[in-house]
Amino acid sequence: MDRIILISVFTLFTFHVMAQEKIVQTAGRDQLGEFAPKFAELNDDVLFGEVWSRTDKLGLRDRSLVTITSLISQGITDNSLVFHLQSAKKNGITRTEIAEIITHIGFYAGWPKAWAAFNLAKGVWAEDTAGEDAKATFQREMIFPIGEPNTAYAQYFIGKSYLAPISREQVNISNVTFEPGCRNNWHIHKATHGGGQMLIGVAGRGWYQEEGKPAVEILPGTVIHIPAGVKHWHGAAADSWFAHLAFEIAGENASNEWLEPVTDEQYGMLE
Repeated sequence: MDRIILISVFTLFTFHVMAQEKIVQTAGRDQLGEFAPKFAELNDDVLFGEVWSRTDKLGLRDRSLVTITSLISQGITDNSLVFHLQSAKKNGITRTEIAEIITHIGFYAGWPKAWAAFNLAKGVWAEDTAGEDAKATFQREMIFPIGEPNTAYAQYFIGKSYLAPISREQVNISNVTFEPGCRNNWHIHKATHGGGQMLIGVAGRGWYQEEGKPAVEILPGTVIHIPAGVKHWHGAAADSWFAHLAFEIAGENASNEWLEPVTDEQYGMLE
């Protein structure tokens, strides 16, 4: 595998080296398996099993965007659109983004179609309303952007995180934002020489912990130095959004080893 740079910052830009995700769909066989077995096979194995699974060519988020645009443009606002709106949400499209997407579609596909799509989208993203308001409030607390959902490496996080590139010249710097309670797995930055990472608290309250040591609170201005070879994790406090800048420290043969999640019991011991 190509060089994997740190969890919360740099790995998003090497997501193309990860194994292609295989989409598993059974709706065709579940609903039409006896009545139209060939159609069910094409739906489950070809449309989803092959076309949707070509994530090395076009990511799931973009495929969701293309699909919901096509359905709304045709005036298809039945359960199939609900399914694909739910998939779009799972694939990282936010409430704010879907509102803008449907607004844009309305000018080209027709205002009534947009109204119909909004009525469905409101239900799919209903529980995100409070979260989006909290996110907007947190954004006003800091000068750096929150960025996009860190979907490429969500499997290594408990909760939702966001990534915003700040600099890609001289030193790689990104702003990483964690929703309350979000943390990444235990992990180790490896290098034969140099390497590691530095964190600087930007807004909110978070935690950093090395294996065998007490957790350290991170507040705006707190600087954390993480040498290569040290097992650790970091993330938000349970009751606070949190953001930090993450700096990659140059090293030879650098890589990142993902380990086990931080359990609820371990995390619950923090104050």
